[in-house]
Amino acid sequence: MTATREALVAHLLEHSIRTGKFTLKSGRTSTWFCDSKQTVCRSDGILLVAAAALEALEELEANGGPLTAIGGLAAGADPVSFGIAAVAATRGRNLRSFSIRKESKDHGVEGRLAGALQPGDRVVVCEDTVTRGTSALEAASVIRELGADPVVILPVVDRGGTCAAAATEAGIAFVPLVTAPDLGFPYEGP
Repeated sequence: MTATREALVAHLLEHSIRTGKFTLKSGRTSTWFCDSKQTVCRSDGILLVAAAALEALEELEANGGPLTAIGGLAAGADPVSFGIAAVAATRGRNLRSFSIRKESKDHGVEGRLAGALQPGDRVVVCEDTVTRGTSALEAASVIRELGADPVVILPVVDRGGTCAAAATEAGIAFVPLVTAPDLGFPYEGP
């Protein structure tokens, strides 16, 4: 684990991880909860996320070519993708950012896309936290419908351990910045 990822783990443990009894989106209960927005919505936290993400993306690009856009499903992906794109710009790196709305708009700029995604883009699909990865995979499906290529799903935290298989089945790489075991917890599973 790089020093950047170690610092990100420490930030998540301090600001985003809670223990107790929690009901997850799936309806299951857990003894821990990751509110990673407490990290990605803090300036020091998003800088760590961006640094770790840009390190990971360099490795992907070295093996597969440039990535041109970053985004995902609204709310979970927005602070992550916008923060990474902004920090990338300060490093001379151009990543256009976008958001996929949960529902299609029928006025103004219609449809589910908000932002600068273009057909043919090689895309990083972001998410703050994934358990099963349904939001990231939904975003990837819409991205494909819009004529772009979702190359990688990049969550800040993988708490479930099952998104990797679903991403592989969809032909998309899966690169979590931090995993549940990195935080000292077991995966939640399917």
